[in-house]
Amino acid sequence: MPTWLTPILLLAASNVFMTFAWYGHLKHKEVALPLVILVSWGIAFAEYCLAVPANRIGHAVYSAAQLKTIQEVLTLVVFAAFSVLWLKEPLGWNHAVGFGFIALGAFFVFHRF
Repeated sequence: MPTWLTPILLLAASNVFMTFAWYGHLKHKEVALPLVILVSWGIAFAEYCLAVPANRIGHAVYSAAQLKTIQEVLTLVVFAAFSVLWLKEPLGWNHAVGFGFIALGAFFVFHRF
């Protein structure tokens, strides 16, 4: 696998875990909060097991700022899908505009002028 792609795939997978750790319990509000916290910690551990190597490997190709930008863009993509598919919450045009501005910011992080 190309070195530039490995951290992106690992960060994407880690974002799936972290999104479930942070927001997955919103569909199960009947579960006691202490249990939700413990389960979320377990899920977050899996996220860390992916994110830490992603950043270690990725720093050979990307700057720290670029890695953080990749992670944030992936977070939005994963969260948008999660929100619609898991939480059944629609995204509107205002969300698209906000995400677009963040993508524009990412463009500037990756280009030198």
